[in-house]
Amino acid sequence: MKSSTKINPKQAAGELAAQLVKNNMVAGLGTGSTTAYAIKELGKRVASGLKILGVPTSYQSAFLAAENGIQLTTLDEHPVPDIAIDGADQVANFAAIKGGGAAHTREKIVAQSAKKFVVVADESKVAEVLNHPVPLEVLPFARKLVAKQVAELGGKAVVRMGINKDGPVISDNGNFILDADFGEIKDPESLDKELSQCTGIVEHGIFTKVDVVYIGKKDGSVEIMES
Repeated sequence: MKSSTKINPKQAAGELAAQLVKNNMVAGLGTGSTTAYAIKELGKRVASGLKILGVPTSYQSAFLAAENGIQLTTLDEHPVPDIAIDGADQVANFAAIKGGGAAHTREKIVAQSAKKFVVVADESKVAEVLNHPVPLEVLPFARKLVAKQVAELGGKAVVRMGINKDGPVISDNGNFILDADFGEIKDPESLDKELSQCTGIVEHGIFTKVDVVYIGKKDGSVEIMES
């Protein structure tokens, strides 16, 4: 019987996207399982002599980068990273929904600061039209108000509850996460603007400025799409 190695689509996408980072670049380091492969690959390249600085988007990515020997920096020191690499909960037509890891506020800040924003994902995350619930980072004091405003926009928002803790999920910034279901989001740019105007929302998980998407396939290949 022949043995076969199972190909991980997330790993294929993350590792290939990591090759975009060149010597002396400042790279935004996203959060999540697919981006973790990119960070680990960058760590291997650093061990082989690559010189880079990383801007982490969460405690998770900061810890992982440090474990893999990547020197960290901040947006205060390097306000315009050369590139940002991050995962997505769903992507369609160069728009994405992020925030499954409750880090989308810092992720969006880093993504919009960078010269190029690259999304890495496996093919299960690709859709024709966005329809994934939109994560909202919300001031705890404004939870009820935000739910009311989301309802007025045609959505339904629920507080995300912790799995290994009692009570709500708390972001790295100390805020609640609400997940807002709008069904099919045929005009993400308009919903982006409407949510940004809601009082009490710190940031939402619709990303409309994706430059490049690396999609890992089950056969180990990676499809690259550029806007």
